[in-house]
Amino acid sequence: MEGPIRLFTVIALVSLPTVMYGGYALMGVLRDRKLTEHQRGMFRAGHAHAGVLLVLALVALQILGQTGLPDTALWIVCFLLLFGVLAQSGGFFLHLAPGKGKLGGRVTSAGAVLLGAAILTTAYGVAFP
Repeated sequence: MEGPIRLFTVIALVSLPTVMYGGYALMGVLRDRKLTEHQRGMFRAGHAHAGVLLVLALVALQILGQTGLPDTALWIVCFLLLFGVLAQSGGFFLHLAPGKGKLGGRVTSAGAVLLGAAILTTAYGVAFP
């Protein structure tokens, strides 16, 4: 493992404890009942997506490392994964801010598009080595 695969694997692994802390924070938020039901739902969704998508990114990075894609494509896919995870989960957290629901939805959708592009490019690299 080298280059962008190594760098982004480290970034994903270091990010996992922040998601774990988010779970701890979520427990406090739920206990204190300081958020509305909608806000609690968005917090849960953002937290859950962040964790699942980071694990997806780790798996995708390992598969990506086995493809014959050129370095430029590897860098692009790695950035798509990173920004896709941040946008997909971060959009839910934007819903926590008053009046930012539409922006949160757009950010979440953009993250889904970025992740889709990353996964499809990885699949291409596997199918056509």
